[in-house]
Amino acid sequence: MKTFVLGPVLRLLFRPWVKGLDNVPAEGAAILASNHLSFSDSIFMPVTVPRPVAFLAKSEYFTGTGIKGRLTAAFFRLTNQLPMDRSGGAASAQSLNAGMDVLKKGSLLGIYPEGTRSPDGRLYRGKVGVARLALQARVPVIPVAMIGTDKVQPIGKRVPNIRRIGMIFGEPLDFSRYYGMEDDRLIQRSVTDEIMYELMRLSGQEYVDEYAAVVKLRLAGKAQDAAPDKTLAGPDAVQDAAAGNTPNEAPNTAPPETPNETAAGDAGPEVPGPA
Repeated sequence: MKTFVLGPVLRLLFRPWVKGLDNVPAEGAAILASNHLSFSDSIFMPVTVPRPVAFLAKSEYFTGTGIKGRLTAAFFRLTNQLPMDRSGGAASAQSLNAGMDVLKKGSLLGIYPEGTRSPDGRLYRGKVGVARLALQARVPVIPVAMIGTDKVQPIGKRVPNIRRIGMIFGEPLDFSRYYGMEDDRLIQRSVTDEIMYELMRLSGQEYVDEYAAVVKLRLAGKAQDAAPDKTLAGPDAVQDAAAGNTPNEAPNTAPPETPNETAAGDAGPEVPGPA
């Protein structure tokens, strides 16, 4: 699909520009940690990378019923995506094992540390699942900035706009100084914040010291208050509660998490979703 179907069509229509692709290793395991602006992020980035990229996708994509549900599940399996439970806690931690298996095989794993798509184009607080995976597997993390994909396919829009998009692959981040400390909560946060700082620097996005999913729920609640007779918050708004900080100037200086952050599902990365 990447070489003969999707790739040529996407390159012709969207003319993606790419910087730093040589930062992706030609062999060996690595994590591609990307900002998340659009559902199409999980299409454009893997098409650009020469090697196969496995993504952790929300488990709801694999459990749909009817013809549409079965076709959706088949598409995600064929595009090398793995189910991810975003409910937080033990369920999310167990789902991360699938990502660990990918890395143990020496492959590339794609992750969106924010946990869900940005509701407004800004960069939000990262979840520590990416740090846990990087330290346990002892692999480098390549930050990836998606540029303009939110203009191609904004949230809620099914048919994409035809316009140019870009991708910037940053230099690999080496966290070997923390190997053996993957269970330390402060180390997990420090690693995650360093990744988010690089994403902020590469993408030029404004950083928000809050989980994107929490913001989505708050916005959905305000919308419901404004129009109580209408169902404005779909099921994905609830699913995105499994969201996964730092000041704008220095994301690696964030204080340790509180129990509320853990309840928000800080443990796991996520992937594309229609919310």
